[in-house]
Amino acid sequence: MTTLVLDNGAYSAKIGYSHEKVSVIPNCQFRSKTSRLKTFTANQLDEIKDPSGLFYILPFQKGYLVNWDVQRKVWDHLFGKEMFKVDFADTSVVITEPYFNFTSIQESMNEILFEEYQFQAALRINAGSLSAHRYFQMNNQELCCIVVDSGFSFTHIVPYCRGKKMKDGICRINVGGKLLTNHLKEIISYRQLHVMDETHVINQVKEDVCYVSQDFYKDMDIAQLKGEDNTVMRDYVLPDFSSIKKGFCKPREEMNFTGKYKTGEQILRLANERFAVPEMLFHPSDIGIHEIGIPEALVNSINNMPEEMQPHFYKNIVLTGGNTLFPGFRDRVYKEVRSLTPTDFQVSVLQPPNPISYPWEGGKLLAENPDFDEMVVTREDYEENGHFICEEKFDI
Repeated sequence: MTTLVLDNGAYSAKIGYSHEKVSVIPNCQFRSKTSRLKTFTANQLDEIKDPSGLFYILPFQKGYLVNWDVQRKVWDHLFGKEMFKVDFADTSVVITEPYFNFTSIQESMNEILFEEYQFQAALRINAGSLSAHRYFQMNNQELCCIVVDSGFSFTHIVPYCRGKKMKDGICRINVGGKLLTNHLKEIISYRQLHVMDETHVINQVKEDVCYVSQDFYKDMDIAQLKGEDNTVMRDYVLPDFSSIKKGFCKPREEMNFTGKYKTGEQILRLANERFAVPEMLFHPSDIGIHEIGIPEALVNSINNMPEEMQPHFYKNIVLTGGNTLFPGFRDRVYKEVRSLTPTDFQVSVLQPPNPISYPWEGGKLLAENPDFDEMVVTREDYEENGHFICEEKFDI
């Protein structure tokens, strides 16, 4: 019996057999400006010649799986003969879903996994639980950890003790990568170039040039300086999809601080946008979102825990999800949490080498666990007891 591990995120699906490596694939469909009628699914994105004005069709809205037609198409593609060639009769699946997922979505998921695809067994679980499992496997002397999962739609902060999630401490901040990209699109459209339709390109810009400032006001002052003194400013060369396939940052020595470039490239000049956009993860109130930032939420969540556990959480903070890849993210979280906690507590923040596939690796370890068979619901169980057995076994 093989096990397929699928961390089904709102932006990308991390998928692979538990004995193989992980693949990270866009979890959506695309339409391009040029061929309006043809729909591209998941990793067919690479076949689109001109990805400007790319139109996304996402299965997730506001962090929850609502568009099943799109999700089915993506899954058909992933499980099908082009990709993973899943033999459903001999495969069990580990699949992730968000915390406190709606019952109706959970039931649709059961029906699709067991009745349409007919997997032999399934385990629905939160991505954070997989991350915690991986962390406890690697650090088996630790009893507690607190997982920060900052993804496409939300940032979740979840304390785990001995592998169980502590529901009283779960916190969700409604700021994720989608919001950051959209905000960057708005700022650039307002200041220099109309890019509201260029989600794909601006997302690339965000990943290439944004960073988390360690001292916001100091960087803000630098960003206002003229000429070479402005160490924050970068010129980003936008792709034209004929000679330049992918945008890139001009090296510092090639930057022209005074006038225009002679070459015909289209340039975005970015200064304070570089750190003002990721700053929203730390101060959502900057753009009028009435919520607390990640460090405060971490401390709040830990303060909701029993007093004797608190020091254990502070020294086991785990960062996962795509937003944690911004340069300076880990240091900033450490610095702010450190300043908010009593001095006699040790604070340690771990950023795994690949925070995006970290939960998937947890799922891989879980599938090799001797207790794995106890955790799943088999197809016979489901056919006998229906949704009830899933509700009882899966702790969402």
